[in-house]
Amino acid sequence: MAERLLIRALKGGKNTKIVILNGKNITKMPSVLEKLPGLKTLYLQNNQISKVCPEISNLTQLTALNLGNNLLEEVPEEMKYLTSLKKLHLFRNKIHRFASGVCDGLQSLILLNLNNNQLTWIPQEISRLKNLRCLSINHNQLASIPRELCFLENLSELQLNYNQLVCIPKEIKFLKKLRKLLLSRNNIKSLPEGLCNLFNLRILDVAGNVIQMFPPGFQDLKLREFYCEGNPLFLKQPVSAIKQEDVWSLQEITSRFIMNQLAEKNPFLMKAIKWYPQVRSIISQGRKCAICEKFFLTIWLECVEFFPPSKNWKISRNLQLVPLRILICSYKCFYQRNPNIFGIAQV
Repeated sequence: MAERLLIRALKGGKNTKIVILNGKNITKMPSVLEKLPGLKTLYLQNNQISKVCPEISNLTQLTALNLGNNLLEEVPEEMKYLTSLKKLHLFRNKIHRFASGVCDGLQSLILLNLNNNQLTWIPQEISRLKNLRCLSINHNQLASIPRELCFLENLSELQLNYNQLVCIPKEIKFLKKLRKLLLSRNNIKSLPEGLCNLFNLRILDVAGNVIQMFPPGFQDLKLREFYCEGNPLFLKQPVSAIKQEDVWSLQEITSRFIMNQLAEKNPFLMKAIKWYPQVRSIISQGRKCAICEKFFLTIWLECVEFFPPSKNWKISRNLQLVPLRILICSYKCFYQRNPNIFGIAQV
């Protein structure tokens, strides 16, 4: 069947624009494709192709290439000759590396789909894909992303779900055209403040990470969809306290200093405190803030504001069942009248 389709395509010669050979049990990319210089669309997904034939470099008018669900182990070097290519699908392969120089020639590329592969890193050369608008690398093994990725000034959609990311580069603030950012099911502990400068961002998914707080200015994002279920920010209840006068007592100031220094294992204080049982008795009453993890004795200044999410935000279904609030801790202390309120804490 594949042979007949190829023969028909070859008869068309330069006039053949589309070749579709999906699911034909092809183990080797047909080298005769070089005889179709006018080809614009080539679909070869759901086969068993492990290498790209060198002849593909002749397809300089190709704009869409789909090699999804094959056996490729790298983003092939031959791709750099496809200077007209706009859409490249390489999902569900065994890709774990980029061939050297592969990003050099893909200056027209708009969409790159690398979902469900085995990538552990992205080369710095990714920044050469100047026209890239959509980058999808879901279900890989990325522990980090290079700061150079954040220099793709035309990028509007970035998908990094189901990886092993622990942080996002602060340079993400340079992705001014970013509208959709998907980071669910990673190991991200916090988001950089630069994220709050992405005023074109409309969809943000950080579900299933280990985020406890969000950066200042988060409430100013003009999101339409926001997903954050499965983060520990809903599991950790802040310490409640009674607000008193703005001037701390000398005992409060001294106690805070001693408790926080002891927490940092200050050798001088750890030795000296043994000789002051009365001080030990006083600081034994201290408590630790659940937000900034600093110690206080009897009072905790109020410097927290609650911001309801924008009415334009579409939020996770389970969050609609609780009184959602965005919590901003503007300084390293915390006060909350109602410890039972759920909050998205940001410091």
